[in-house]
Amino acid sequence: MGLMSKILGGNNSHSTEDYLELDLDDFDTVSGDAAMQVHIAEVAGQADAIDIKDAVYDGDLVIADITRLRTEDRTVEHIVDELRQVAQEVDGDIVQKGDDQLIVTPTGVKISREKLGRD
Repeated sequence: MGLMSKILGGNNSHSTEDYLELDLDDFDTVSGDAAMQVHIAEVAGQADAIDIKDAVYDGDLVIADITRLRTEDRTVEHIVDELRQVAQEVDGDIVQKGDDQLIVTPTGVKISREKLGRD
């Protein structure tokens, strides 16, 4: 019997009865000792950018939904420019995913521009 067989078990005939469905309410999902948190934000105007900036300055990653903003509006450009400046100040990163999301990272976190699984 090989090492993987010892770890995973010798027979590979598993049924759904071998697995247990977990209820997330049974687990403490908030960890007080995490070095970084991921925040989800909805941006409807300039005031929402302040909360995003504060989170990034605090060392957290933010995924912001910008679908409420019209893409032709100068507000989008202003908010993106402001958040780009914050990312540069903290040596983080920022990308816009499509027309609907911004991802802003804190110090030392870079975003790959390549999708996983692509050769």
